[in-house]
Amino acid sequence: MSINLNIIDQRITKIAEQYQSEIVLKTNKTDKRFLISTAFVCLCISTVLDIPILEALEFLTDGGNDAGIDGLHIGDLQDNEFLVTIFQGKYKQKLDGLSHFPENSVIKLIDTVRALFDPYKKLTSNPNLQSEIENIRTLISDGYLPIIRIILCNNGLPWNEISQQKIDNADFGNQVNWSHWNHDKIINLLQKHKKVQEKLQLVGKAIIEDFNYRRVLIGKVAVTEIQNLLNKYGESLLERNIRRYLGLQKNRVNLGIQDTLLDPNKSPNFYFYNNGITMICNKFSYNALQQSDYKVEIDNLQIINGGQTCMTIRETLSGQQSLFPEWDNTYVLLRLYELNEAHEDLVNDITYATNSQNPVDLSDLRSNDKIQQKLKSNSNTIIPSKIAAKAILSIWRKKPHQVKFREKEVFGQFYDEIFTTDLNASQLIIAVLIYRIIENKRKQGTDKSSPFLPYASQFLAMLVGEELLKQQGISLNELNHTNFAKVRSIFEQMENKLYSLATNRLKKAIQQVYGNDTKISQQRLAGLFRRGELLEFL
Repeated sequence: MSINLNIIDQRITKIAEQYQSEIVLKTNKTDKRFLISTAFVCLCISTVLDIPILEALEFLTDGGNDAGIDGLHIGDLQDNEFLVTIFQGKYKQKLDGLSHFPENSVIKLIDTVRALFDPYKKLTSNPNLQSEIENIRTLISDGYLPIIRIILCNNGLPWNEISQQKIDNADFGNQVNWSHWNHDKIINLLQKHKKVQEKLQLVGKAIIEDFNYRRVLIGKVAVTEIQNLLNKYGESLLERNIRRYLGLQKNRVNLGIQDTLLDPNKSPNFYFYNNGITMICNKFSYNALQQSDYKVEIDNLQIINGGQTCMTIRETLSGQQSLFPEWDNTYVLLRLYELNEAHEDLVNDITYATNSQNPVDLSDLRSNDKIQQKLKSNSNTIIPSKIAAKAILSIWRKKPHQVKFREKEVFGQFYDEIFTTDLNASQLIIAVLIYRIIENKRKQGTDKSSPFLPYASQFLAMLVGEELLKQQGISLNELNHTNFAKVRSIFEQMENKLYSLATNRLKKAIQQVYGNDTKISQQRLAGLFRRGELLEFL
């Protein structure tokens, strides 16, 4: 048994023990082998999406009648597209690492994909999965294009040649990307980052100068040099890149990069089409007596922007070098900044600036903002910034429809609206308390009386917040440290009543939209909440 197999087995055993109650609540299964297998899927979800285990549990769909889908995540809307990541896990108790991913499971997922992404086909599943299916279908009906990433994870080998033929014959094209993850790949990503010491061969002249007590190099490198770099170090080069996993997706931008590289007429001009790659290091050196074609020695290299470009270059060039010998003359722009460890704040600023053209997870980079520090200093409660942002946007800023499918924007487009200068710690904590209570009710599924509840958490939280302030006879601006204890106490006493009032308000609003129609489809309900049409009736 390999050491990686052993490490993963120990890790998922611990996950199964630590989160047993959450897994049972989500799946209604208590079998020990099932708990271990589900823990493995959770670990895969956590690793692929780069999220904590507890958050990964939210995306589990396993538990019978799951159409071969053990986990499902719907990404944010970007450029009229949205990424759907489907997980299926197979965990063998025999830890020899020799089993291929099962052929029948691949076939089942092919059939599922054909049905799931066609709004006109019937696909019945368990409640955990069904609500996400309807969310996907309402997005498709509204004209958004799904990009599908299928992650088949096991503690063994990839699927066999027959399974690959089945995938090829499915004729999904570039819209569906199949990827294999196992114990070795997970360990590679979980390992602590090691410093990369490397030499890069530049081509032609370069600009190198000292600037504000730092050093800057601007030049060009062959795409084959990038391919070799990524083949050698993989994703460890992208530890600081906040868009690290975009390089593993088949999205529109990546396909554009790939098409350019594969077109003999365009590839020589790749340098002019691409925005380039930004790298940082602790130190770089070169032979200053040369006039061009420097070989640059780099200490502690990291890619902080251009991860998509790098990963797509590697994927495109791999196995096709003989077809395109001119790739030796295909170049990409390189920006290399020498920044020592004392420049940590500057590194964060550069990372933020170079990655903020598109919605990304910027929560960590926002953590040093003055408003964040003020809220920290006024509260002893540890609250994840992402939860706080979603709660405030839903409840106090009254934009519940923007939370689920524009989650990354809470630290982008909506940041200044959420974290205003007059926001105080009392308002933040009350919002988070409300948000978590409503989310817990949804997860527990104790209220079976209303079919809209799987889609309504953010709206219910907003209405509970309104009702709470109304019960106290205060406005949001009047909620502060002087009355915080009283407001919190009232909320805890009236929690069920406030929830009931909010639910009834939602029912009346839906009735105003659909009249006496008692057969409203789940897909229509999902779209109603996502588009925010209910707000004018509340």
